Amino acid sequence: MDRRCFILLASTWVMGPQVVAAATREIWSAAETADALAQNRISLIDVRSRPEWVETGVAKAAWPISMHEPVFEQRLFAARDFSGEKPIALICATGGRSGRLLSALKRADYTGFIDVSEGMLGSQKGPGWIARGLPVTDLEAALASLPGVLR
Repeated sequence: MDRRCFILLASTWVMGPQVVAAATREIWSAAETADALAQNRISLIDVRSRPEWVETGVAKAAWPISMHEPVFEQRLFAARDFSGEKPIALICATGGRSGRLLSALKRADYTGFIDVSEGMLGSQKGPGWIARGLPVTDLEAALASLPGVLR
């Protein structure tokens, strides 16, 4: 039995099947994501652009790492390494960019990523982080809270 399979089976015994099933799904709602983030079960990356972050703010405790900047790939994988065994949730405005990014990561055989499909502003998948009244912080505070290895 490989290490990953062992961890999955062990976590089912310790945490119960509902938690493990949620952690293996790749598409989450904003509410599920906020709950898991508050419980430190995931990390969250906001992949939008800086002007978008300024306009709406950033989900509280999310790491603002824009996919529109030239070092995105290095920062994304640095975040994955820093996050350890916790999955990385990806959020954008409406779920389009985060969904495409998740698809590209899956095609390249990367695992441990989640798409927050309703995004910050909402989509057909749901009302979005902001409309749900989930916690938001301003860009300066979000940038200040980035771990040093992700700056």
